[in-house]
Amino acid sequence: MIKSVVFDVDDTMYDQQQPFRNAVKRVVPLVSDEDMHPLYIRFRHHSDENFPKVMAGSWTLEYMRAHRISQSLKDLDYPHITEEEGLRFQEVYEEELDNICLHEEVKKTLDYLKEKQVSLGIITNGPTDHQTKKLNQLQLANWIPVEHMLVSQATGFQKPEKEIFQLAEKAFNMHPSETLYVGDNYDNDVLGAKSADWNALWFNHRERRIEGTSICDIEITSFDQLLETMQAIFA
Repeated sequence: MIKSVVFDVDDTMYDQQQPFRNAVKRVVPLVSDEDMHPLYIRFRHHSDENFPKVMAGSWTLEYMRAHRISQSLKDLDYPHITEEEGLRFQEVYEEELDNICLHEEVKKTLDYLKEKQVSLGIITNGPTDHQTKKLNQLQLANWIPVEHMLVSQATGFQKPEKEIFQLAEKAFNMHPSETLYVGDNYDNDVLGAKSADWNALWFNHRERRIEGTSICDIEITSFDQLLETMQAIFA
C-alpha cells in the first residue's frame, strides 16, 4: 500500500524543455525548430552521463556545463562552439530558469496529496545551489517540508545510486515498500528507485523508448494523467 510519494524535479514538476528552448533561440539561433527536441534529449543525456564526473572531482562544473551543450550540438552536426560560448549558453539558460513555474497539473496533484495528508518528498540530482534555487522558484515548500528535499551534491550520492534513496527513507521517515517515486528519467528515476525496493512511476511524457521490458510499476505519458493516477492510488 502506497503511503508516501517522492518526486523528481527537472522535467517532472515543470516543463524543462521550455527554458532550454528559449536559451537555444537566444544563443544558438541557427538550431531549427525540428531539431529542438532531439537537441534537448542529447543535452539531458550528456548532463546525466557527465555530472558523476563533477561529483567525483574529475571535471569542474563549469567544464561539464559547457561540454553538454557543445557535444549536443555536435551530435546533431551543428558547428562547434567554444567553451566560452557554452558557458554563455549556461548563463542564459539560468536566466530562463528564473522564470520556471510548476505545471498546473502538478500543482493540482500536490494540492490533492496534501489534502489527503500523504507524506511527500523530493530527490533531485544536481549542484546544491542550482537545484535549491529551482526548489525555491517553484515554491515547493508550500506542499513539501524543506527537510524532505534532498539535492544529490549535498548528500555525496546521486540517482540512480540506491544510497540516495536509502538516505531519503531515513530523512523522510518513509518505508520503501510504501513509497512511490515519480520521475521522467528511466535510468535515474525508475531503475534507481527499484534498486532501493521503492515503487516507481515513470512519468514518460517525452515518450522515450527503452530496450527490453520496463520494470516501472506505473507509466504515464502526460501531465494530464498525473492527478487521476494519484486519485486512483489514494481513493
